[in-house]
Amino acid sequence: MPGFSIPAIMLRRMDLGDYDILVTFFTTDRGKVSAVAKYAKKSVKRFAGVLELFSVLQVVYKSGRGKGLPVLQEAALIQPFYKIRYDIQKTAYASYWSELINNWMEEGQENRELFRLLRHVLGELDRGIVGDSELSILFQTRFITLSGFAPNLSHCSICRVAADKTPNGKIAFDLVQGGLVCKKCANRTARYTWLSKGTVKQLLWLQNGDLKKAVRIRLTGQAIREGLKLLEEFVPYHLGRVPKSLKVLRQIRPDYT
Repeated sequence: MPGFSIPAIMLRRMDLGDYDILVTFFTTDRGKVSAVAKYAKKSVKRFAGVLELFSVLQVVYKSGRGKGLPVLQEAALIQPFYKIRYDIQKTAYASYWSELINNWMEEGQENRELFRLLRHVLGELDRGIVGDSELSILFQTRFITLSGFAPNLSHCSICRVAADKTPNGKIAFDLVQGGLVCKKCANRTARYTWLSKGTVKQLLWLQNGDLKKAVRIRLTGQAIREGLKLLEEFVPYHLGRVPKSLKVLRQIRPDYT
């Protein structure tokens, strides 16, 4: 059977016995794909220096026999993104983004926009011009939108007043409702994440603006602190668990709270 040749980003790899490696890719046309790289651990010629996390590859794989996993036949390096793997904080951020996609996406579920987003932020992370935390805010904001559980950041979820029309400088965000709550409608006993209206405005722009222009925006220190806190609470809440890579990231990252 002929193999499929497709661009892919490497999300995950793990040893499979003494000789093989199980690799998980995120591809343009076939979404998430897990495949076995046979004899990848022992052969110096087969896949040498290619199967590295976060790299963009051109892969060729064929379907497995029966219910067996697909088999990786070839892999060529397109964009290695070496600088990410040599920086512990960049590695932690890239691991978090990859884990979100790996946990959320079903095998074979195509999402070209999400592939484009991940490739774009990994490229910017490798370049090092835009701040790591700002890229993570951009990625998470777009990820939740493309995954179908975007928060309401435009108006109060209860009275529907527009966020920029609320009288106070701060507006609450309710994780359960998945949206903003103005001070007038806020429950005094509820646990909210409070955001400045400036932060809300910047998050909305990141959510809906042009992707290439979005990386040029410079978030204020307050927007970075509030944006990270909101998204790193909202995303795990809707996933139903805190990703392991996020726990690691919080241990090594400067305290923004």
